[in-house]
Amino acid sequence: MTPMTPEQTECEARAAFDAADYEKAEELTRALLANGGQLGQWRLLVAILRQQGKAREALDVLDMLVQHAPGNLDLRFDLSEVLLLLGDFERGWREYHYRYSLDHTKILDRKVQKPVWDGRMMRDKTLLIHDEQGFGDTFQFLRMVPWVKERSKAKIILQIRQEQAGFAKRMRGIDKIVHQGDLPPPFDMHCQMMTLPQVTDLKLSDLPGPMPYLSADPARVHKWRKRLANLPRPLVALVWAGRPTHFNDARRSMSLETLAPLANEAVTFLSVQKGDRAEDAATPPAGMNLVNLSPEISDFEDTAAIITIADLLISVDSSPVHLAGGLGRPAWVMLPRLPDWRWLLDRNDTPWYPSVRLFRQATHENWNNVVHEMTNELAKLRP
Repeated sequence: MTPMTPEQTECEARAAFDAADYEKAEELTRALLANGGQLGQWRLLVAILRQQGKAREALDVLDMLVQHAPGNLDLRFDLSEVLLLLGDFERGWREYHYRYSLDHTKILDRKVQKPVWDGRMMRDKTLLIHDEQGFGDTFQFLRMVPWVKERSKAKIILQIRQEQAGFAKRMRGIDKIVHQGDLPPPFDMHCQMMTLPQVTDLKLSDLPGPMPYLSADPARVHKWRKRLANLPRPLVALVWAGRPTHFNDARRSMSLETLAPLANEAVTFLSVQKGDRAEDAATPPAGMNLVNLSPEISDFEDTAAIITIADLLISVDSSPVHLAGGLGRPAWVMLPRLPDWRWLLDRNDTPWYPSVRLFRQATHENWNNVVHEMTNELAKLRP
């Protein structure tokens, strides 16, 4: 048989990667790199290693690449995600600074004509903190705003999306709230919410901090308590799909039918799914006692009230998880084989949220073990 050319080998390796045959992809890519290789091929190896859970091997490769190409910011961002996944916050937050320096993210960076806060005390000064990225990120890092208030002694202006402003209003340590898109009042320094860990030197041992740090609107809780009063407990809220535009949505989301084994005559399930996949709730799996609340949910305040009343939330890795965690409510999270960096590796708990439990895929794109484990645990749930 005629040996493959390097071009053919790379093509085969990428095809194997796309088909989730990561062992074959790694074998081919390592053969390709035996005598050097191009940067794109080395990045392919990193991606293959990460998909197999070989984060430390991926880190070794990235450290080597960054040493040879320190100005390549795509590499620096890849490095940050692997470092954070491994729990190396000291290096990870520093490299995460490059998240808005990439070609496809530069447009997302907010240009502010004031210096970035560096952790200093700012007594009698004003600090603007602005949210960024997804709703889940904001729910997760809102915890840090009161910490920054205490550290900086500054007047804190928080710029946040209108959909989440109510939660911020019920928190301590925020002097003024401005909606995203509105002009804030004068300020002396500013900081993006997910830069706060870097400038405050956040460590794993600092987590979770005071809990809960979020609270539901009492009026919404009262409304939903009346709505759910006659439903048999335990009440288990369900979310089976995240935002479809998320880069990893194909691996983190599923159909409601995938959760069919959870059906239990002793459990009342509540659909709090939003978006296009909410339609799945109209035809639940056979035997699943599912109450479709999705059409009645107008915003996160409704979701928070339902989670506050329910006995448990079961969800894919999406914003309701961070909402439940911040509220201190029990939640089970279904994680793909390669999780987002914030969930770390090889553990079923999370330092971010003491009330949250993690269920991880054993093999790629296969939810069977996750659903099986949750089914067994659900049988133990009592109202």
